[in-house]
Amino acid sequence: MVLLIVVPTFLVLCDWQVRRALGGNELSWAYVFEWPFFAGYAVFVWWKLVHETLLPNDGSGTQSEVADPPGTELERTEATEEDPEEDPELAAYNRYLAELHAHGRPKRW
Repeated sequence: MVLLIVVPTFLVLCDWQVRRALGGNELSWAYVFEWPFFAGYAVFVWWKLVHETLLPNDGSGTQSEVADPPGTELERTEATEEDPEEDPELAAYNRYLAELHAHGRPKRW
């Protein structure tokens, strides 16, 4: 939906800058090439988002073609012993989260 607004807007702005450049504004020549580039980049990003595919979980730990963004690595430690003072509900919830992390679908946002 945003693409239907952004691309025509960028093309109208390009036309406006062409008219200004032909009218004598030298700085507008830079914008004549900038606005179509922005429109093309918007289409490129849309194309990448639409065609990003998820691969099935094959047990190797990789589920998608797209790598995790930097700084999102999770600390992968397995508890060998449960803390005797730990709440049983909390322990059950942590096991549930670990199961989701091991076998769930990755987030796409």
